[in-house]
Amino acid sequence: MKRRDFLKTAAFSSAALALEGKMMHAKELHGTNDPPSPKAASLPRRPYGKTGVELSVIGFGGIVVMNAEQEHANRVVAEAVERGVNYFDVAPSYGNAEEKLGPALEPYRKKCFLACKTTERGREGAEKEFRQSLQRLRTDFFDLYQLHALTEIEKDVEAAFAPGGVMEFALEARKAGQIRYLGFSAHSEEAALAALERYAFDSVLFPINFTCYFKGHFGHRVIAKAQEQGAALLALKALARQRWPENDPQRQKYSKCWYQPVTDVEEARLALKFTLSQPVTAAVSPGEESLFRLAVELAPGLEPITPDEQQKLARLAEDLRPIFHTDQG
Repeated sequence: MKRRDFLKTAAFSSAALALEGKMMHAKELHGTNDPPSPKAASLPRRPYGKTGVELSVIGFGGIVVMNAEQEHANRVVAEAVERGVNYFDVAPSYGNAEEKLGPALEPYRKKCFLACKTTERGREGAEKEFRQSLQRLRTDFFDLYQLHALTEIEKDVEAAFAPGGVMEFALEARKAGQIRYLGFSAHSEEAALAALERYAFDSVLFPINFTCYFKGHFGHRVIAKAQEQGAALLALKALARQRWPENDPQRQKYSKCWYQPVTDVEEARLALKFTLSQPVTAAVSPGEESLFRLAVELAPGLEPITPDEQQKLARLAEDLRPIFHTDQG
């Protein structure tokens, strides 16, 4: 992404960012969740494709409120909206996240962009799940509905587009006004590329992560194909570091992450900077509340990544185990 195309807001100095991150981490350790300061910078927004919609560069991953007390979920969502988050992403497979997010988001629903997903590949199961998600999330439509976790071409992509598949229902629901935009999420380059060939999706939710990109050679083709097709890119795993090392004592602390997250403030700044310097609309936060807060604190002050910073991340990635990789060099 060219420097002039990178959406900027009021800049924080690197020292101030590090200090804020340390202060925030200290609050988490002491179990406090104070509202953000009135002077806290609001999140920048970027265009969601050519739709005319603009999304906050950090999206709220619904797992953040999974298993939370409802009062706490309400407070976290309210703080997120106050900081400028308008993009919320959830799925029925995220435990009780829909039940928690629905009441918390209800007061702000009209000014927020709500994305939901389905792992169902058949029409009947998808329609049943869709109705349930609408009810739980206290809404009568989704801004974005996504085929979730496309992994295998035959089992997932072909099944979704087959007669009686989920796409039949999704297209009808879109025509009826219950879905504004259609997208998919994938953890496989091959599945993502196949889906992009089958339909003009509005967006692709895909891992765009420095370790996967530099060490795993993962993501290059999907980024290029999405741009070619005119699909907006939504990023996953921006703050993923690598696969969990054996017996890592931090694993219990970050129980909502199946991977080792980036927790060092400076490293997180670079990791998020890398992702947001790609041609993406937004990065969906990890499921851990502390990491969501870290992303929201860091994002307003970020500028485009420099060549030296990219080289630094590439060197760091050499000693890490990417959570996704491909044999494509």
